[in-house]
Amino acid sequence: MEHSKLTMENIQARLAEALLPWYRANARTLPWRETEDPYRIWVSEIMLQQTRVAAVLGYYARFLETFPTVEALAEAPEDRLMKLWEGLGYYSRARNLQKAAARVAELGGFPDTYEGLLALPGIGDYTASAIASAAFGRREAAVDGNVLRVVSRLADCHDDISDPRTKKAVRAWVQEAMPYEMADIRVFNQAMMELGATVCVPNGPPRCGACPVRALCRGYDRGTAEALPVKAAKKARRVEEKTVFLLLREGKTALRRRPGTGLLAGLWEFPNVEGALGEAAAPAAVAAWSLEPKNWENKLTAKHVFTHVEWHMTGYTLEVTGTGPANFAWVDAEGLKSHAVPSAFAKYYAEAQRQLKER
Repeated sequence: MEHSKLTMENIQARLAEALLPWYRANARTLPWRETEDPYRIWVSEIMLQQTRVAAVLGYYARFLETFPTVEALAEAPEDRLMKLWEGLGYYSRARNLQKAAARVAELGGFPDTYEGLLALPGIGDYTASAIASAAFGRREAAVDGNVLRVVSRLADCHDDISDPRTKKAVRAWVQEAMPYEMADIRVFNQAMMELGATVCVPNGPPRCGACPVRALCRGYDRGTAEALPVKAAKKARRVEEKTVFLLLREGKTALRRRPGTGLLAGLWEFPNVEGALGEAAAPAAVAAWSLEPKNWENKLTAKHVFTHVEWHMTGYTLEVTGTGPANFAWVDAEGLKSHAVPSAFAKYYAEAQRQLKER
């Protein structure tokens, strides 16, 4: 990466002194920034993975009210944990949280080093660095998408930020730029991320007029900041067609648990089959579950986008008779609330609530 001069010592040496006063005066007030408790910082970092701050705030407060300690999380019933996580997405995060909580409880407390944190389930390089610095004052650089963008613009670096080699080089560069005073170490990573989230923003021109490190930025100086960072195009998502059935019987609706591995593992869903079935073909799918349609209510279409796949869903609401397969759970309105149904089925969940309320 020599051609991009990523390791320019003058930028590294002056970065913290320009950035930290701005952060302390302008940072958003967020609950996980008001604590040095590794448990609370860890929960926030896991929730914030691929999720917007605004979406996390309510979940964070409810989660800590329900599980105020790492021991409480370790001992929680999985269904209760999944219900609390419902709608936040990426449910493997919640399962890894509980696995890591059990390990921390066994250890008698959180590891206070990057290496020790990295050994916990669900914790990668970024999260280990973020916790180590914010909770324990360890001089460890945390590099996420915000930091990659900021450093690419600062250094006028045109290397592909999706390349692991670029991320490794950026981490090494930020590591050298980190301050040494513990109070500064605790907030430096957060300051870099705050700069990327609020000033050196994605999906549009950076707000260079408000940037505290503009004088250090080669991208600003050369007029290339808006074109950076460079990132290889993502592969197109795979599209999967599904037909979802909102089955109603005696004031209840049918749910079934998804397989224990794979996408949305172990969560509850409305019964569905592969493919987009038209109105002529849909009754055969219901009959295959040993159910007899009585009344077809309505048809609902929905789409849900995951990281690598899109679900295009055709759905039918209908009254049926029969008990259905053994893996069907027939639940009333209160029972529906107690089952963790992922947001992929949000449109059908809302319709189920409406139908059950009317009945």
